[in-house]
Amino acid sequence: MAQEVRGVIAPGKNEPVRVETIVVPDPGPGEAVVKVQACGVCHTDLHYKQGGINDDFPFLLGHEAAGVVESVGEGVTEVAPGDFVILNWRAVCGQCRACLRGRPQYCFNTHNAKQKMTLLDGTELSPALGIGAFAEKTLVAAGQCTKVDPSVAPEVAGLLGCGVMAGIGAAINTGGVGRGDSVAVIGCGGVGDAAIAGSRLAGAGRIIAVDIDDRKLAKAREMGATHTVNSRSTDPVEAIRELTGGHGADVVIEAVGRPETYEQAFYARDLAGTVVLVGVPTPDMKLQLPLLDVFGRGGALKSSWYGDCLPSRDFPMLVDLHLQGRLDLGAFVTETIGLGDVEKAFARMHEGDVLRSVVVF
Repeated sequence: MAQEVRGVIAPGKNEPVRVETIVVPDPGPGEAVVKVQACGVCHTDLHYKQGGINDDFPFLLGHEAAGVVESVGEGVTEVAPGDFVILNWRAVCGQCRACLRGRPQYCFNTHNAKQKMTLLDGTELSPALGIGAFAEKTLVAAGQCTKVDPSVAPEVAGLLGCGVMAGIGAAINTGGVGRGDSVAVIGCGGVGDAAIAGSRLAGAGRIIAVDIDDRKLAKAREMGATHTVNSRSTDPVEAIRELTGGHGADVVIEAVGRPETYEQAFYARDLAGTVVLVGVPTPDMKLQLPLLDVFGRGGALKSSWYGDCLPSRDFPMLVDLHLQGRLDLGAFVTETIGLGDVEKAFARMHEGDVLRSVVVF
């Protein structure tokens, strides 16, 4: 029987979000209903609200979440009612050419729930990243549920569902940061700080944080940065080179998603170094680089989508590291809020006051 719950929707482009009654259907084949316990306020949700993803309004926002499986549909074997899970937006198919080549983290056919959640009047909702977790309960594909140790707090576990995983994965999975490497991270929001934490986990010798906000640079040091550069007052390329013996960093992670910061990342890496783009650009942005420089500097230019993660592998591992005291996920949580405070959280995000606001149910 369908259930009625409260959820946060974005009704139209740049309109304030509001709490509405959401109708959640019973799970069909391959689906699960999850009782959401916590959901982070991610910049991607703001992109949805602003119409920066697509125009399939109204959106049911929220995707960086953890909770407990309430019910499952026919044929579901990977999770069962009562399982504590982190929701992911990369439910791999197991059958596409990437999966069959043993690279499921690049799955080309990820899937979501087939049924739609709706408003009371029957208006179909578009769930953010196929999840829609700013709601007391949500309907997802069962493959979007990743079981983890239930002793972890939901408000920190859910952050692995998007931003923290994107940053850690950009460093470890995409960038291949290794012991003794020099790393520069441009942009020290949630994703950038996660890339710093991931670089420290991987044993990087020198981790340089770059931002225009001294508050963010101070937080980056707490996350593991060994050096900081305020690019409002200092040329970041020259500063990174100076801090790496005049050569540039082995890996430069761009966590802003703008052409000018990507160009800085390109020239701030060592010869044969790696640039990782994990910041999300908008569709109108263009990049111009001299092709001779691309050729002459060698190395690799990579993009990192969801930190090239495999949720079934990476989420449990990172939760274990947190429980062992080796990865402080709690450091990413600036505040916990209620469902009705999401619009205020977006405003605080704009002001740079928070690393993560987390809705707790």
